[in-house]
Amino acid sequence: MQPTQALQLTPADRRILDAISAQGPSLIAQTIRWCAINSGSRNLAGLEAQRAALTPVMAALPGELESVALAPSIEITAEGREQALPHTDSLRLTVRPDAPLQIALTGHYDTVYPASSPFQSVVTRADGALHGPGVADMKGGVSVMLAALTAFEAHPLAARVGYQVLLSPDEEIGSVASAPLLAALGRKAQLGLTYEPAMGSGALAAARKGSGNFHVVLRGRAAHAGRDFAKGRNAVAAAARLAVWLDALNGKRDGVTLNLARIDGGAPLNMVPDLAVARFNVRLPDAEAGRWIEQEIARAVAEVESDGVTARLHGGFTRPPKPFTPVQQALFAKAREVGALIGQSLEWVSSGGVCEGNNLFAAGVPNIDTLGVRGGDIHSEAEHAFPESFVERTQLSALLLVKIAEGGIDAPALRAMMSA
Repeated sequence: MQPTQALQLTPADRRILDAISAQGPSLIAQTIRWCAINSGSRNLAGLEAQRAALTPVMAALPGELESVALAPSIEITAEGREQALPHTDSLRLTVRPDAPLQIALTGHYDTVYPASSPFQSVVTRADGALHGPGVADMKGGVSVMLAALTAFEAHPLAARVGYQVLLSPDEEIGSVASAPLLAALGRKAQLGLTYEPAMGSGALAAARKGSGNFHVVLRGRAAHAGRDFAKGRNAVAAAARLAVWLDALNGKRDGVTLNLARIDGGAPLNMVPDLAVARFNVRLPDAEAGRWIEQEIARAVAEVESDGVTARLHGGFTRPPKPFTPVQQALFAKAREVGALIGQSLEWVSSGGVCEGNNLFAAGVPNIDTLGVRGGDIHSEAEHAFPESFVERTQLSALLLVKIAEGGIDAPALRAMMSA
């Protein structure tokens, strides 16, 4: 990538930044309304309500807005059966697809909180932070994204940039159904912007691990625990042995973790149980580590099989690793320059978490994936966001888009670096 001149604020830049400055209360109010809609990943009615709330906001932007149906995903039930589960549609907005610069913006409208959760509304904490379900992850982020695009459309350079926005209903369960849409988005884009929450300090996520979810269905033979104990083949005991072997893999390779999350199964105390399902998540730093852990998992599953006990492995890796490569470092350095123009000192830290940024990177798109509001304690009932960050982060995103449009951030060159 060729050196570029130092970035500067133009009068046109200042006009859109000033317009954003007054929007904090409305962005917060919109987010609070959205957070009152329970949109847990499996709450189809709530997800439909959230999609309906998003539609008019997205439709106010130029371009073509469409609902994109997702194929059902497969889940392993507690009974060890494959079950097809439906999803609501993704929302996709396409603006200026023939423009010379193409950006992918992604986000999700599902949360981790089911309809049964007591955590259903936003309150303001004593320290001023907004405390509520999805306020950071990522209904606040979606508000920031759409407001930044609206502001950018008022800039005289907007016509140089085309973009696609994809909002999906399944990110919190691994983007299992929306992954093909993310891959297609990545094939068209030169840069990606994703709206997961930033750290409380405003830091961005740099390297991200990859992630995979696995399920092992173990089947034995039921028998009376007293009269015919020797005829039984205990699936729960086999699952326990498997759990010990799998857990022992932790610490054997740098950066690889394996979390045994749940074992389903069991029977009355006077019965040898014939079914168990062991479920676990794997995090890994790179593709080579992925190949290693897959071999180790396969070996453990084979070891647990014995006379009368079978073990069948389901699942796999849904998010490839996203290392902090030279192209990512170059992009983040430009983002830091943009932040400095508006008094934001951007830093970055590595994260064991995963998101749609992993998918975009795997499709060849350099991207920043923590452009949402500043917040913390996500995936817990302490989730919160800082209200002043709504304007801060909207200004940052709008200015990033402007600097892409004027060439201060050279999107084509960055994309070319991915395949160099």
